Amino acid sequence: MCTLALLGLAGTAVSVGGALMQGAQQQQLANYQAKAYEQQAQADAQSAAFEQRQERRKQDLLEAQARAQAGASGVGIAGSPTEVLAANARQGQVDLNATLYNSRLRQNNLNTQAAISRFQGSQAMTASIFKVGNGLIDGLSGLYDPAKSVTFGGSSLSPRASRAIIGGYTGLY
Repeated sequence: MCTLALLGLAGTAVSVGGALMQGAQQQQLANYQAKAYEQQAQADAQSAAFEQRQERRKQDLLEAQARAQAGASGVGIAGSPTEVLAANARQGQVDLNATLYNSRLRQNNLNTQAAISRFQGSQAMTASIFKVGNGLIDGLSGLYDPAKSVTFGGSSLSPRASRAIIGGYTGLY
């Protein structure tokens, strides 16, 4: 009897420990995933900054070539060549802003994924705590067997004799 109770208690302890370990591992995995998302967001920001610098250099080079061509053709920089250069500069800035905007969208998405991953890890840990509580209740309640429990104040008569007395049976005399 005592050995079975100890085995039941040990089984409950192993179940509880396993549930806690599982929750902790899921939370740790979610935190690693969140960190990976944040690193991707940072890498995207660096990549976008590099793309912007490259685009700016390209635009500066094109503007310098346009000025050189205008000067070589004998046309003055004032008037419509200036308007063309200004329009090109505006379009270049729109391209740079689009690169930055797209990068910020990707970064926001990755940071949101990181937050979701952390939340899922937290939820997994909370669920494992509830699972532990449930395992404890199930395990400990399984140790109690009402058929083997001690009762006080019971009858010394057999169950058959007790039923006969309660039912009014008089054939015992």
